[in-house]
Amino acid sequence: METQLVELRALAARAENRRTESGIPRVAMVQGMVPEHQLAAVYEPMVNLILTGSKTMTVGDRMLRYDAATYFVMSVDLPAVGAIHPSDGGAPYLAVSLTIQPSVVATLLTDMPKIGGGELYRSGFSVAPVTADLLDAWVRMLRLIDHPNEIAALAPAYEREILFRVLQGPMGWMLRDIAMPDTALSRIAVVIQWIRVNFARPVRVEMLAEMAALSVTAFHRHFKAVTALSPLQYQKHVRLLHARSMLIAGDGNVTAIAFRVGYESPTQFSREYTRQFGLAPSRDAVRLRQP
Repeated sequence: METQLVELRALAARAENRRTESGIPRVAMVQGMVPEHQLAAVYEPMVNLILTGSKTMTVGDRMLRYDAATYFVMSVDLPAVGAIHPSDGGAPYLAVSLTIQPSVVATLLTDMPKIGGGELYRSGFSVAPVTADLLDAWVRMLRLIDHPNEIAALAPAYEREILFRVLQGPMGWMLRDIAMPDTALSRIAVVIQWIRVNFARPVRVEMLAEMAALSVTAFHRHFKAVTALSPLQYQKHVRLLHARSMLIAGDGNVTAIAFRVGYESPTQFSREYTRQFGLAPSRDAVRLRQP
């Protein structure tokens, strides 16, 4: 597998110190030290492959670390805090990612033997060892960067192969469940999308449970298992991340932003923001705007 990793590193080395689009649909790369506020974000469903260095992802009270021998799968949109680390030899962090589209997984499942869904109350994110077959698919995908005229014809096939290899692995149940509309995971994903759009609105857990067609107890248990957060904690994390982006952009003062993201009390907003990010809103924004 080392030969494959060497080629992937060479192909992805043109990435910048931020999420860098590759020119291939849903495929992105990143290299070096990413700004702190970009690593604390709501992450979309993805398959993330580390090529050099390592990364930690913290969601709620759970933290996972993965390196060049592993890949990371996130099956639903999650507010998370990432931290990246160079290799032991000092080489900069380097990674590639594929954003997951449930519709692509669903079409792939029609061509595969039927397999049961995942167990109840399992996490929506995890890490697994990488395989030679998965690396092969990634190599063919990234080679298209140098052959843009072939992307439209070949990228969909390589995307299906990457997802197929993940489906065959220990986290395949995650992809199956988000592509099948009657699973608990897919129902939680619907609620998560609603919260992301309506994060500034007051919510009741009973309403969210009804949206997921689950009892309040079952909904709360599933939601916490998938996201490592309660529904209200999830909403609070999304609110604070949106507020942080507005502050960094200079899009209003602290009080105005607190109201815009759904807080009724600027004092409560400042208290929860400080608890989440370690500094008061205005001081945090000044620090993050600095080069």
